[in-house]
Amino acid sequence: MIQAFRMPMEQEVGEQMEWLIRFRWMIALSELLIVVAANYLLPGVLPLLFLLGTVAGLAIFNAAFFLCARRLRSLEALPRRYAALMHLQLLLDPVFLTCFLHFLGGLETPFFLFYLVYVVIASILLPRVGSVAYAGLISALYISLLVLEWQGIIPHYNLTGFRIPVRFREPIHVSSVSLTLTATSFLIAYFASTIMARLRERERDLVEANSACRVRAQELAELNTRLAELDKARAQFIWLVTHELRAPVAAIQGYLKLILGGYVPPEREREFIQKAEQRALDQLALISDLLELAKLEEPRAEVEVEILELDEVLRGVSDLVRAQAEEKGLSFQVKVASDLPRVTANREHMKQLWTNMISNAIKYTPPGGTIAVSLSQSPEGIVGRVQDTGIGISPEDLPRIFAEFYRAENAKAMERHGTGLGLSIAKRVVEAYGGKISVESELGRGSTFCFVLPREAGLQA
Repeated sequence: MIQAFRMPMEQEVGEQMEWLIRFRWMIALSELLIVVAANYLLPGVLPLLFLLGTVAGLAIFNAAFFLCARRLRSLEALPRRYAALMHLQLLLDPVFLTCFLHFLGGLETPFFLFYLVYVVIASILLPRVGSVAYAGLISALYISLLVLEWQGIIPHYNLTGFRIPVRFREPIHVSSVSLTLTATSFLIAYFASTIMARLRERERDLVEANSACRVRAQELAELNTRLAELDKARAQFIWLVTHELRAPVAAIQGYLKLILGGYVPPEREREFIQKAEQRALDQLALISDLLELAKLEEPRAEVEVEILELDEVLRGVSDLVRAQAEEKGLSFQVKVASDLPRVTANREHMKQLWTNMISNAIKYTPPGGTIAVSLSQSPEGIVGRVQDTGIGISPEDLPRIFAEFYRAENAKAMERHGTGLGLSIAKRVVEAYGGKISVESELGRGSTFCFVLPREAGLQA
């Protein structure tokens, strides 16, 4: 029964037990008033000492439960302990009532209807099976009382002047009262428990709905926070793009104004035109990188993918950049492991990945340095690595090295021209396929960029 009692309202078991204790004080007071009134109406008839003793026993019993409830509350006991204590109370209550009715006339007293109050309480606090069993318990207690008095096993206290003294010995009266109480108890238990079952079901639905609303509210709050972060990032990105696009345009405009205004000697006009051209090329490179970023944001369903051999893509990119490395006086090495698994990817994405990583290494490696590119596999997946002996990255710059438009100060000092988007594009490509990219670097001694693609790499939805 204790397990069955744990319904959606189980968190209120402690409060229900305290309510039952307060209700029992009312019962004890009501019984005391009944004794006083009955003794006034039928002076010298009732066993007053036994009746007052029963009421006192009920009060002591309730006080003990009150102390137990306070103890459990101070210990923050589990709901099942409260439920166990409540069941004990519900079992002892009809026992005290039966004793009270015995001294108040047994069959002759009309207060046996108090049993029905306990049936209603049990139907509120217990599931249907428990409430029906409780109705059977009180019926059995009262019928046992009537039979024991009828058979003379226990004394009968007649309400002289109120009932005929022989009624408790007449089978018709015993059976009719017993049948009436039993039928009424079971009917009340059935209907009251049915109503409570529906109320509990609705309460359970409300609790589940409330829980779902809380989860939904939390999801919406998290989504709102995410949207706020995205909006902030979008605003910052727009500001950075605007700033990066304005600088070369302003420089080109400045060079042209100087030439058109006649402030540049004829022999230096070509020099200024070349500077304007270089800034235009910088702007074209920036626009090209921005377009690549935009392509990476396209819906995944619209991106064409195919089964690729990543080493083949690497060799194609290496052939294109090798001349650039050799022209700068760099040693360019490519090492590819055998039996590499194939990946499902967009060919242009993989080209962007290798091109940005290798070009970045060539750009920031002084003449005489070395670029080592390798492709292998590990338990985690396919591993691509680009190692250089370039200028390196300071510990302060490492956390931001993959951010859009970010360029370290030593990179700007070595190479003025650059968009700061190459590594950001590489990172987005790797993460789009469920991979990871990382960097290890020591200032002045070079850097190693490494990415890992899962063996079953494919474009993430």
